[in-house]
Amino acid sequence: MKRLNKLTTTKLLAWVQLAKTQAERGQVADRIPLLAKANSAWFAVHICCESGKTISFGDTASIFPLMSVIKTFSLLYLLEHLGAEKVFGWVGVEPSDAPFNSLEQLISDRGHPRNPMINSGAITLSEKLPGKDANHRTLLLCQWLNQLAGCQLSLDEEMLASVRLTRSTANEAIANYLAQVGYIKNIETALDTYEQICSLSGRVEDLALLGKLLACENSYLSSQNRRIVNAVMSTCGLYEVSAEFAVRIGLPMKSGIGGGLVAIVPGEGAIACYSPALDRVGNPVAGLVFIEALAQELQLSIFG
Repeated sequence: MKRLNKLTTTKLLAWVQLAKTQAERGQVADRIPLLAKANSAWFAVHICCESGKTISFGDTASIFPLMSVIKTFSLLYLLEHLGAEKVFGWVGVEPSDAPFNSLEQLISDRGHPRNPMINSGAITLSEKLPGKDANHRTLLLCQWLNQLAGCQLSLDEEMLASVRLTRSTANEAIANYLAQVGYIKNIETALDTYEQICSLSGRVEDLALLGKLLACENSYLSSQNRRIVNAVMSTCGLYEVSAEFAVRIGLPMKSGIGGGLVAIVPGEGAIACYSPALDRVGNPVAGLVFIEALAQELQLSIFG
């Protein structure tokens, strides 16, 4: 019997309580006004097993923007549409030891984004998404993901307006430098697309369904592309603490400042959490505590 299938609500409840007590260590992101309105005590989890079994708990009706979690799926989309050779001509796969919006690191790397999970890599790839403009690109990506995963993502116009109102100066500086060295052609298109795809929103169930695409063999995605994305998540998905959590948890994961966190259990399913209180790096505190407790108890680490 697969390990995720052994889960009981009683066990889940204990881990949820543990996670919620730890959430106090984090802080809700406040750079984007609408994100700042989230309650730091909110917590939701949804687990999708390959067998079709699902378990969910907590504030599961909450809708939140995927923010950086979308980087995982825009990478998958580009690999499927354009191929690995092309995509990795634009971005690397090297882990980063600097914050996700570091201009200094990009300059020291002469403008070549280290990986697709940090902002420089994601902004570069946003400009390469198929479509005639930012709106069209976002719509095509959203439709593709909803069709493949059976989820119900949609663009949160109110969140997008809030993001635009306080556009990140760090992201502007990154985009300017990327244009200067020739990695992107149109600064505004790249930034607008990036902000729109980060504002794609859904519930924790939608995030788990997206994760299941990467966890389980299916007829519509290349196995190699799934492996690539899982590998990049393992080494880069939690920014500069990715290596620490590869040791502690041992699952491909991706976080976002909206509070979303998805963990892939290859061959078994996906675990998605929503917890808006973040640590100093920008990862959801309660989500990581929950997934660590669950992964250790069920011995889920991909490293045996």
